[in-house]
Amino acid sequence: MNMSAEPNKSNRALFLDRDGVINVDHAYVHKKSDFEFIDGIFELCRYAIKLDYLIFVVTNQAGIGRGYYTENDFHELTDWMCDIFRTEGIEISKVYFCPFHPVHGVGHYKVDSLFRKPEPGMLLQAVTEFNIDVASSILIGDKTTDIQAGISAGINCNLMLSHSASESSNQTNATAVINNISQAKEFLKKITPKQ
Repeated sequence: MNMSAEPNKSNRALFLDRDGVINVDHAYVHKKSDFEFIDGIFELCRYAIKLDYLIFVVTNQAGIGRGYYTENDFHELTDWMCDIFRTEGIEISKVYFCPFHPVHGVGHYKVDSLFRKPEPGMLLQAVTEFNIDVASSILIGDKTTDIQAGISAGINCNLMLSHSASESSNQTNATAVINNISQAKEFLKKITPKQ
């Protein structure tokens, strides 16, 4: 069940890409047996909740559009993933996904969608639905397209999770490049106003 924003209250958000940030990116992950949580993701999310962040997942799922798996497969895996987060004391406010691909989509999935990152559509929908203050929100992605979407949506802190020591924030326009998810806690500390 999705949490709702309180009326007239501006909320800060932690936006997470899925494959490569929440789970190891094994390419088109759509089965529980292939879903491997990234070290530190639960600790980061618990810390964010303690600081009053709402947590959202924003994920391109072109595997649906390409016909590799169905929307139903995605929803089943998402429900399971959200249940695991709940057992860890974490409520994900909502999962946004884009199944379309402008070139490789099959049938009605062959669409150049404003919801497919690097476009900011999924983020802007969350901002509208949950009254998000983008200036005090944070995004973590593992691809340049994630960072571009965050910047386009007006998010000030966009972190690139990279396992490559050679990647720099200059190459991606990210606020910073981090090498493990727990480093994001420092940015949450920095940008969160003291109570």
